[in-house]
Amino acid sequence: MTFEYLKALHIIFVVTWFAGLFYIVRLFIYQTEAIERPEPERQILKPQLDLMASRLWYIITWPSAILTLIFGSLVLSQRMGYLEMGFMHAKLGFVFLLYCYHLWCHKLFRELQAGRTRWSSTQLRIWNEASTLLLFAIVFLIVLKSTMSMVWGLAGLITLGVTLMLAIKGYKKFRN
Repeated sequence: MTFEYLKALHIIFVVTWFAGLFYIVRLFIYQTEAIERPEPERQILKPQLDLMASRLWYIITWPSAILTLIFGSLVLSQRMGYLEMGFMHAKLGFVFLLYCYHLWCHKLFRELQAGRTRWSSTQLRIWNEASTLLLFAIVFLIVLKSTMSMVWGLAGLITLGVTLMLAIKGYKKFRN
């Protein structure tokens, strides 16, 4: 019974973590666009967006990332045999990339809080899709529990990535 509770909590915090990751980059886009606005608009938008980003990042996203790691480790400790399976190695590799993504988002967060932006809103829209690709890879690996299915999964990820890029380009043309 303990395993099921740990797994449920792990899944809940994965969901809240991803919600935070998806929305924080959206806020980064808005912050970047606010920085580019003329002064009266910037003075109104930037403080509000900074506050929203700060609350999301420190109250939802960071705690969820930490609790995901804690409960994921506890789940894995209940099924140590998974560590001998290829699908788990691949899944943990993608999870490692997700934490790298999270840390890079933290760097972007700090820069934007300081009023600095190096990325355009289009670049941030593309960056936002990286977490989507990682989500697909992690979920398919853990559900299918097969590295052979990874071949099809990688083909699907590439197709998804290309589709997302085309959608971003189409949206940019539509906006202009």
